Amino acid sequence: MAVPKQKHTKSRRDKRRAHIKLKIPSLIKCPKCKSLILPHTVCQNCGYYKGKEVIDVFKKLTKREKKKKQKEMKGKEKEEGKTKPVTMQGLSKKS
Repeated sequence: MAVPKQKHTKSRRDKRRAHIKLKIPSLIKCPKCKSLILPHTVCQNCGYYKGKEVIDVFKKLTKREKKKKQKEMKGKEKEEGKTKPVTMQGLSKKS
């Protein structure tokens, strides 16, 4: 069995391991509820995938939870519809 003649330094060891690391997952916004999800997966918040309902999210919830979730979803849809018209003054202001 081969045995190294000298000890490899920490920097040499770490250079070899430079590519071994955790990667930040790329997240996208769900087109229906605007929550962050992994691409190509069903949204756990609303149950939609590619514009179609795949999972009935309200099925396993209690009455109180269903009501709260539905109210939350309606609020998000209303916010989505409320967009302010762009004016020249709004564009010229420095934010």
